[in-house]
Amino acid sequence: MTAIAPSPARVRVTALLPRLTLVLAALLAALFTAAGPASAHAALTASDPQDGAVVATAPAQVTLSFSEQVAMGDDSIRVMDPQGKRVDTGELRDMCSGTTIRYGTALHSGLPDGTYTVAWQAVSADSHPVSGAFTFSIGSPSATSVALPTEQVGGGPVGIAYDIARYAAYAGFTVLVGGAAFILLCWRRGASQRPLQKLIVRAWVTLTAATLAMLVLRTPYTGSGKFADALDLNGLKAVLETKTGASLVSRLLLLGAAALFIAVLFGAYARKAAEAEEAAETAKRKGKAKGRGADKAAGTDKEAGAGKEANDLLFGLGIGGTVVAGGIAATWALSEHASTGIQPGIAMPADILHLLAVAAWLGGLTALLVALHKVPGIEREAVQRFSRVAFVSVLVLAVTGVYQSWRQLGSWSALTGTSYGQLLLVKVGLVAVLVGIAYVSRSWTARLTDAPGKPAKIARQRDVSRETSPAAVTVPEDPKRAAQLARQRAARENAREKQVRDADPARAGLRRSVLAEAGIAVALLAVTTVLTSTEPGRTAERASVRDSAATAVPNRAIKITLPFDTGGQNGKGSVRVEVDPGRVGANSLHVWIDDPQGQPLDVPEIKVSFTLPAKDIGPLPLLPERAAPGHWSASGVQLPLAGEWRIDVTVRTSDIDQTTVQKNVKIG
Repeated sequence: MTAIAPSPARVRVTALLPRLTLVLAALLAALFTAAGPASAHAALTASDPQDGAVVATAPAQVTLSFSEQVAMGDDSIRVMDPQGKRVDTGELRDMCSGTTIRYGTALHSGLPDGTYTVAWQAVSADSHPVSGAFTFSIGSPSATSVALPTEQVGGGPVGIAYDIARYAAYAGFTVLVGGAAFILLCWRRGASQRPLQKLIVRAWVTLTAATLAMLVLRTPYTGSGKFADALDLNGLKAVLETKTGASLVSRLLLLGAAALFIAVLFGAYARKAAEAEEAAETAKRKGKAKGRGADKAAGTDKEAGAGKEANDLLFGLGIGGTVVAGGIAATWALSEHASTGIQPGIAMPADILHLLAVAAWLGGLTALLVALHKVPGIEREAVQRFSRVAFVSVLVLAVTGVYQSWRQLGSWSALTGTSYGQLLLVKVGLVAVLVGIAYVSRSWTARLTDAPGKPAKIARQRDVSRETSPAAVTVPEDPKRAAQLARQRAARENAREKQVRDADPARAGLRRSVLAEAGIAVALLAVTTVLTSTEPGRTAERASVRDSAATAVPNRAIKITLPFDTGGQNGKGSVRVEVDPGRVGANSLHVWIDDPQGQPLDVPEIKVSFTLPAKDIGPLPLLPERAAPGHWSASGVQLPLAGEWRIDVTVRTSDIDQTTVQKNVKIG
């Protein structure tokens, strides 16, 4: 038996695959080392001083505690005095130890009394920016000209631009991977079709441009929110050292490998596939002729050789394309929700499969729509093959989607009680509609026929006529006349294509249903993009439980002590407030006024009010009765809702001297 040597194409592909696999493994290893278990979207769990606290002396520093590891810089914590001037040193202190995530910044010494504002921002482990602000007072509260930020970090025009880039990246990846899979798995002749080539190349350009935009905008997106900071080289260097920056750079490197894949797909493979098809047609024609056995055998050998080379390239492109596509999908899985939370070792591979299944289904659907509208010669078998690919993709989506939903929600209540769960319900609804329309498309596919007008044959004849027509047409010297003739030829060509497309009514029905699928797919991608930047339901519920615990019914009365200074004679002292039992409903209130020596201080008037800012309730005024020198009380104080209430106590020590001190307390 004579051994058959492998073709040069297979040898080259086989030699290239180990190198490509090693490059991808190195990229994935670098990213996996940065991925660790955490809960998505960090939350501020505590601060010192606390929000709304009134302290007697100026603290040496401000510290913040978080629910998970965050990335912070020197300007991530800013402390401003009542006039808006920064009073912190601008140096971040890493005070993390064990499972405690705490950061702080030192304050300048000798700070005067008044209300101070603390504004902070950070990047959580799932790459999304978080921020917040609160106030505390030294001595007694005062008016402040510092406005708390109304816009969260990651918002504004920069946030909009970044979100557009994220959506474009998802769309580009879906069409790039799905379009290439459609050609390799369903319609090999599509590699030589100009409309599909344009579609896939544009998808590659879109994904590359979107990735570059995200890399450049990352600094202002997680920081100042100003487009000018996109040109900050130090900021770009800091981004490259983060997990998200490494993911974006890895994606760009993999897109370079994808460019090589596209060049081979539309170059060598398209030619080999065309040669194999032409050889098959030639052998078929010669097989019908009588008395030409030798020619038939020669044609069969030629067909086998061309087909073998095309199959070798197909094998290499399939393996290499899968590796590259999986690597690009991993750049999302390793930098967003899948890399944080529970079971990241299972969640990240599941997320990669989920993204690949989405691309195979929706990207292949886009390629099919373009083929149905622009290439009248698409065969029925190609549509049927895509139907099977789409069915397998839906199965993979169902399995990975159920796992992801369980992992990110954690409970049935989170499905309707959190923004993530509500968006997930919208996504599931869109998928259900998409599957329903796909079922209609499948019924149209069953009615397809290649008989009317032989679309494939007509398409090949059209391609041949395009190649030969320029030589046969005489171009007049008059430019206007030449342009008129060109428009007429284009109109005739479009009319001929429309005639071929409309030759089979089933194809027209299939085009309409596929167009409807594509419209739903666009909405589905938009919801998915928003979903990836939304706090997972499991984390949101955990934060809700934390807040509920913070506002739980105390096991003893609420007691606070606040210093005051009305500015007049005998105007200094402290006010002690007791709210019993400190829960929703009726409470008793006691107020004691002490002088600096701790002795009861009898003042002309005491006023108390309760305010719940979160619900726009209050202030609820209260005039306690004098029970004894320096002691006032009231009973039946009604607090209608649980939450963080602000207690304001106004102390008047003379006809013109008075001040108001305040404190936030948790009412359960």
